[in-house]
Amino acid sequence: MRDLTSTSQPTESISRRKFIGSAAATVSALSFGAPFLSTAAETQSAAPPQFKLKYAPHFGMFEAHAGKDVVDQLKFMAEHGFSAMEDNGMMDRPVEEQERIAKEMARLNMTMGVFVTYAEFGKATFVNNDKDVRDMLLKQMRAAVEVAKRVHAKWTTVVPGMFSTRLEWDYQTANVIEHLKACAAVFEPHGIVMVLEPLNAWRDHPGLFLTKVPQAFQICRAVNSPSCKILDDLYHQQISEGNLIPNIDRAWSEIAYFQVGDNPGRKEPTTGEINYKNVFKHIHAKGFAGVVGMEHGNSKPGKEGELAVIDAYEKSDAF
Repeated sequence: MRDLTSTSQPTESISRRKFIGSAAATVSALSFGAPFLSTAAETQSAAPPQFKLKYAPHFGMFEAHAGKDVVDQLKFMAEHGFSAMEDNGMMDRPVEEQERIAKEMARLNMTMGVFVTYAEFGKATFVNNDKDVRDMLLKQMRAAVEVAKRVHAKWTTVVPGMFSTRLEWDYQTANVIEHLKACAAVFEPHGIVMVLEPLNAWRDHPGLFLTKVPQAFQICRAVNSPSCKILDDLYHQQISEGNLIPNIDRAWSEIAYFQVGDNPGRKEPTTGEINYKNVFKHIHAKGFAGVVGMEHGNSKPGKEGELAVIDAYEKSDAF
């Protein structure tokens, strides 16, 4: 969880991926809102998807090619085979911009990934049994419902804040669960899924309460709501605990969303130690039809770096 907006400048003007217009349009339509295990009839009547999974770039990732306008960036993403997009800061955008983004994504048949509803990195909030905290959280969740409706989002990220040094750990866990039950009750009538993101404490976010997938699994089971699931960010979990595929399997029933970034460096796949080709193959084989958020930076600046990102996903998706 961090702002990964690209600030790179243009260095060249070539396009990595080549398309046939009608085939690309058909592929984009197929890849929105449906499982990737298509029927035989679909396979015979249309070209296969550009990617096997719904990888979701963020605004800024392809700015050197597409420019700063968000609609132009969405067009570039779609033209290069990406059928989803995520935007952590969506709640802070003006309503008019949210509506403009949603309209273009609908036109391009792109799926909206996560936006952040609540992420506290400096205070202990969820871990305390506090009415003011509960009231604040519920107000934020209700505001998130309105944004989710506006941009056609199904998932929204929640980071439960820091742990307390003044309360036994099990009491903190119980308090987190009770707050999450109340938050989930806000989302359930609207079919919105609050995804809890464990973050690493060693490199990026020391002091946070939620750090590991088994911990998130335990909490989601206790909350027992379809609107409280796990966002498994594999960059963070490689640092926190490793054992990525076994943890995916054990927590599968509670995982609703993935984010990726290689380690070390938090750049695109193929730049670090994680074998993303195997990971993507594994979750695809398990039938995952949700979004895989590209929450990482570009390893190189400018257009060269943007083409490297596209190439990395082509290679990692080639299974």
